[in-house]
Amino acid sequence: MSSMVSDPAGMSTGDVVDTIATLAAELAHRSAPESGAVSKELAETLGRAQDQLECTLAGLVGRVDATGEQARWGLASAKAWLCTTLGMTDARASERLALARQLRRLPELGRRWADGALPLGQATTVVRAVTRLDDTDAAKAEKVLLGLVDDGWSARRVAQVGKRIREVVADRDDSGEPSDAKRGYDASWITVTRSLDGGRYLKGWLNPEDAALWDGTLAPLAKPAGPEDTRDVTQRTAATLSAVLSGGHKATKVTVICDLDTLTGGHAPARLIDGTPIPAGQARRIALNAGVSPLLLGRDHQPLYLGRAVRFANAAQRRVLEARYDTCAVHGCEIPAHLCEVDHVTGWALGSPTDIDQLALTCGWHNRFKHTHPDQVHISRDEDGRYLYRLLPPADVRRAGHGSDEHNPWTREPAHFTSSTVRAQRRLRRGRQDTANRHRIQHPPPGPGIDHPHRT
Repeated sequence: MSSMVSDPAGMSTGDVVDTIATLAAELAHRSAPESGAVSKELAETLGRAQDQLECTLAGLVGRVDATGEQARWGLASAKAWLCTTLGMTDARASERLALARQLRRLPELGRRWADGALPLGQATTVVRAVTRLDDTDAAKAEKVLLGLVDDGWSARRVAQVGKRIREVVADRDDSGEPSDAKRGYDASWITVTRSLDGGRYLKGWLNPEDAALWDGTLAPLAKPAGPEDTRDVTQRTAATLSAVLSGGHKATKVTVICDLDTLTGGHAPARLIDGTPIPAGQARRIALNAGVSPLLLGRDHQPLYLGRAVRFANAAQRRVLEARYDTCAVHGCEIPAHLCEVDHVTGWALGSPTDIDQLALTCGWHNRFKHTHPDQVHISRDEDGRYLYRLLPPADVRRAGHGSDEHNPWTREPAHFTSSTVRAQRRLRRGRQDTANRHRIQHPPPGPGIDHPHRT
């Protein structure tokens, strides 16, 4: 290991990554030194190295994002790849994508970051400040903000200057964006301006509560429809908003699942489709006001019949599916059931009937992916009879002998292990085992009638 690390320039990028993963696996199992001073020094050194690794990660993420490689693995977007494969939160994945996409416009920031002269926090602050600027303004803002960093300004103060730069650019371009300082951040607001051709310009601000509703409703539907979807995120969001608004006149639907005994006076609680329990009395009141749809179930809780077979699932069938599936049927996909599409498990074109026991719910992305890449979808059923789709690696990856579950972001457990980490840990275990074997060979334990070699 020491000989490999001593000449990193002669190693391939893959070998360097594998070596770092091996060292990280070893370091993670070591306890911190007893000395606080030593621990402080090591933490600072490791923190700076981690910032440089984040720079490398941004470059790799940017290449995956630019080439659309994640789509070949059944992942709708680069953000979904980061969340599913690396176990990132939505916020962290969004931040890493912003860094990856802005690096090409910020060459000086990238150079300083790679050299270890710019912390990750400062790099993130600069990137946030220039995200909505054009290339010319971004280059000017980069020079100003990095100059403040050189002067010792904190990330918070640099962020304030970045905000002011955006306001100045908005005023210069007469974009009509009101100053955030005038409106504040407590109440949401939206301004609507009519264009000459009958269209509308929309601008506004959502407080955290309204933003959560926006993300929960629109974000899942605004994902790319597939590798051929060339719309940017702004166009997809507008199309999603129009789709939601076009159904806004429909009455809100609430599905309550309960036993017949509960409806006739029993005390067993009912539940909503997301699993939330509700008291029996409340379930009876809902049934009294909304009516009851009977559902015949078999011994294994399989729906047996819900109307005649048609090309598209009817409303009653969809209600049953939403009661059975919390999310998309694809393992690891978290698109909620009410935002999914009804999928014929074996395919309508292949003769699958529109019967309730031949249907599942999948998000729009995975519904199309299953149709265009049937060889990458393995279908099974869980103990409750629900269909479970597992995505397989692309065919060329499987042919190369890398089709094991550790390369599949939907089947690997735990999700945050990458293949490099797995290989590194295996090498580390083999190294420890080899050391133990050599020790046993050099110092065999004493056996019956055999003196220990070191006894005199």
